[in-house]
Amino acid sequence: MTDGLSAEPRRVYGSLSTHVLRCDGAPVPIALASLPLSQTTAIPETSVIDELLPVLAADSLPRLIVLGDDAALASVLTHLMRTERLHVEIGYVPVEKTYGSRAYQTGTGNAAAKRAVKGRPVETPLIRDDTGTVLVGRAEITGPGGEKLEGEAYVDDAQLFSGKVDAMIVSPMLDMPGVRASVQKNIIRRRRWLEGRAAQLGTPGAVVTRDGIANDRVLPRSSFYRHHENWLLVR
Repeated sequence: MTDGLSAEPRRVYGSLSTHVLRCDGAPVPIALASLPLSQTTAIPETSVIDELLPVLAADSLPRLIVLGDDAALASVLTHLMRTERLHVEIGYVPVEKTYGSRAYQTGTGNAAAKRAVKGRPVETPLIRDDTGTVLVGRAEITGPGGEKLEGEAYVDDAQLFSGKVDAMIVSPMLDMPGVRASVQKNIIRRRRWLEGRAAQLGTPGAVVTRDGIANDRVLPRSSFYRHHENWLLVR
């Protein structure tokens, strides 16, 4: 795929290959009311996604609209990445503002729904971590039990911090280079972001909360980086 370029195929809006994945009973915007819809949990079950893929594959321009939050979209993208199906166009319709809606400038509610139906797919950097899980909105990394984070972190070759900080924040970007990171400290000042292809942390122990979901393991390292293949965000 070509980095950051918009794909502009012909599309019949509202075609049978456009399907809505409604997560955790999210309210359905008017713009999505006439489209085929599947219900799933807050974190979409892979079995539900797998049932939709043959239906979407029947069209050369498959589009899946995720109606849910950042964790829901991350789950869908993770499954598509792992099963090598990132050719599926993805619309994102959060009910309220999220870190992901800000990062990808999708809007919310019916405005986001209209864009998801009528917009064009744009190749967008896909950010994953070293466990093979996609990050959509924000990752917060702290020490065990919410204590200060100790260690050393880099974004590409630039040092983000060395020593102790309250937390390390990692977020995807709409454009290249793809990922940015910053730190939280007990100092009131504007946050400094470093941008790059990868953000890496080495630490005596850290807990990662990714898109609102905390990892239950204490980790000695954590990396977030741009996947070799982009995803198709409808905007």
